[in-house]
Amino acid sequence: MENKGIINLNIEDSLKDSYLDYAMSVIVGRALPDVRDGLKPVHRRTLFAMHEMGVYYNKAYKKSARIVGDVIGKYHPHGDSAVYDTLVRMAQDFSLRYPLVDGQGNFGSVDGDRAAAMRYTEVRLSRISDEFVSDLDKDTVDYTDNYDGSMQEPVVFPTRIPNLLVNGTSGIAVGMATNIPPHNLTEAVDALILMIDNPEYTEDDIFSVIKGPDFPTAGMILGREDIYKAYKTGRGSITIRAKTHIEETKTGKEMIVVDELPYQVNKALLIEKIAELVRDKIITGISDLRDESDRDGIRVVIELKREQMPDVLLNQLYKFTQMQTTFGMNMVAIVDGRPQTLTLLRILEAFLDHRIVVVTRRTAYLLDKAERRLHILEGLIRAVENIDEVIRLIKTSKDTPEAKLKLKEAFSFSDVQSQAILEMRLSKLTGLEIEKLQGEYEDTLKDIEYYKSILGNRAVMMGVIRDELTEVNDKYGDERRTEIVAAAGEFNMEDLIPDSETVVTITHNGYIKRTLLDNFVAQRRGGKGKSGAKSKGDDFAERMLVTTNHAKVFFFTNTGKIHFLKVYDIPESARDTKGRHLSNLLTFEKDENLASVVTLSEADNDKYLFMSTKHGVVKKTPVMDFKSGRSGMIALKLRDGDEIMAADVTTDNDSIFLATRNGKTIQFSSMDVRAMGRSATGVRGVSLEDADEVVSMEVLTGHPYILNVTECGYGKCSLVADYRLQTRGGKGVKLCKVSPKTGLVCGAKQVNEEDDVMLITKGGKIIRLSVKEIPVMGRDTQGVKLMSTDEDRIISFAIVKEDDAEVE
Repeated sequence: MENKGIINLNIEDSLKDSYLDYAMSVIVGRALPDVRDGLKPVHRRTLFAMHEMGVYYNKAYKKSARIVGDVIGKYHPHGDSAVYDTLVRMAQDFSLRYPLVDGQGNFGSVDGDRAAAMRYTEVRLSRISDEFVSDLDKDTVDYTDNYDGSMQEPVVFPTRIPNLLVNGTSGIAVGMATNIPPHNLTEAVDALILMIDNPEYTEDDIFSVIKGPDFPTAGMILGREDIYKAYKTGRGSITIRAKTHIEETKTGKEMIVVDELPYQVNKALLIEKIAELVRDKIITGISDLRDESDRDGIRVVIELKREQMPDVLLNQLYKFTQMQTTFGMNMVAIVDGRPQTLTLLRILEAFLDHRIVVVTRRTAYLLDKAERRLHILEGLIRAVENIDEVIRLIKTSKDTPEAKLKLKEAFSFSDVQSQAILEMRLSKLTGLEIEKLQGEYEDTLKDIEYYKSILGNRAVMMGVIRDELTEVNDKYGDERRTEIVAAAGEFNMEDLIPDSETVVTITHNGYIKRTLLDNFVAQRRGGKGKSGAKSKGDDFAERMLVTTNHAKVFFFTNTGKIHFLKVYDIPESARDTKGRHLSNLLTFEKDENLASVVTLSEADNDKYLFMSTKHGVVKKTPVMDFKSGRSGMIALKLRDGDEIMAADVTTDNDSIFLATRNGKTIQFSSMDVRAMGRSATGVRGVSLEDADEVVSMEVLTGHPYILNVTECGYGKCSLVADYRLQTRGGKGVKLCKVSPKTGLVCGAKQVNEEDDVMLITKGGKIIRLSVKEIPVMGRDTQGVKLMSTDEDRIISFAIVKEDDAEVE
């Protein structure tokens, strides 16, 4: 007999599917906030229910029990205690930096006292909550069915407040949790305005505005490094400490007075813990302990025994009590329906994206409404202009449908216009009312033009968002409460060194020096300049980097390693000295030679380091992958027999130019090379023929010419425009004609007419030429004789970086 209707299931699969469904329900529907409005569903439903009831900040309070009942009955079918706890927390000024609910009655205390029962307390929306719901009626957000499909609730609020950041949140889901600290509204808004005003912003720009969390209970945060690490990764731990001061009693004894507590520390339990430590004689320097807190603030008095050092006792209290705690930052929120760990920058960007959507939808709604009103006004104005005929048509009609039809036939009015005319009162026919009608028509035209400008111009839209953020800041912004102080061991020598503009010069023979940019006087072109270093005949300034003292110099070597120096670690030298040899500053291994030099500042953190090898392998690695590395680490894992030939800074918008010894070249977009980690070996940049190798790599920066030089002294300039953009990995096109007469290619570099070039032979001879003296020729030519080599061979050439030339 068959068991009809019975489905056989694997119990493991069934349990797994059921648990995953439950987990996602908890993650998305209960425990984690939405990145856009910073609210969990229960918070949003509670505020929406109060909004629907009209319990605004300027209206009368309503019983909390009534609010809870509405939330449970309409939107959130869970326990009443869970909803009331949510309501209570949103009203506590020691839990939320900017409370969303204005409570009347007992809502608990920092001593851990519970709130009174919901039948005793009363609530209404706080003033700042208006910013969450103000545009709900303008089609700014989507709505969804409530739990039983009988009503609708918003998916998210069109908030003007970056609530996820300013009020923070905490929650435990299944397999994940979130713990985001509150922040200062003024700082958050200033950061958003900075992002609008300067689209090229960096993380450091944001960190200069948002100093760190700002807790409602104030206190002090120890150290900035931990804050920035958490902001950059979305996870981290910060140390919070109570704020104290020392007073003297009438009898001459000293006492420690606690004014502010770390966030979420229970004051009563803290005092109880201190008393317990004194009783157990773990702390022996306290003679009296009392709580003098009142409605004006916290005041816990710790009276010391005579001869007891306050600093010693404070350190003991920090060690054994919650006068010093840690806050574990884990910035997880729902983004596009999925939980994500977010950096500070991502939270701010997500909020701005939300505001763009809200303003776009609101403007489209207002535009449609204005256009519909304009249509009606046009009909009313035409009707007034022809009022006698309109009245005659209406009077001669037997009913409203006939009157409407006659108006449409006589004046081509639409249904909407005809209906509006029929509903128009006779009082609208007075002279004053007709003027008002015309004035409304003109105002509506202006409104439509304004709405279209917002929708059609991103700059105008961002200006609207900026103005609204400024308005929010003016209404609710306040001073920071939590002080941020340097942690022990956070002292940095860099803090003592001014970040002055500096010129770093490296000579062909490896001498390096640092000279303040102030020593270079800007001169008119054609000036004689100031005398530079008295270098030997076989040496010259090959690289000159204009940077700042706090920037970092990256030295790439042929073996694939990278070495670092802070600019301020390079010895400062006078203009007329040659400086120090690199071997005195960096430790190179045997057969390890300098291949390329790059200088980077904090502004380059979002860029890439682009490397090329002699065998045509290229690699692009984010700058941030090298920021915390050690000197001498591997930058590019080389294959046997290969060497790094060049490295430079690039973005996805740059073009890369490779030249080979046999006279081939390829130009391709940096975007063709995906970003890779430090341990990667790279990808094919150019396909080489047998016995060929890459001799030059250039990140094209707008110079008009490519200068190539061959071993036997031939060279020419060709237009950069002559080399078409190709796909990475191809064989490329001809750079120049190579023959036994010209010899193989030494290199190819981008140049301007104002540049000079230095040619160096294997025998040590050097000749200096002006680029102006070198003719511009086609790609498929050998060029002209630049230097007579006889039996000698040119081994390299360099574009001269004159440290005695003007610096602009």
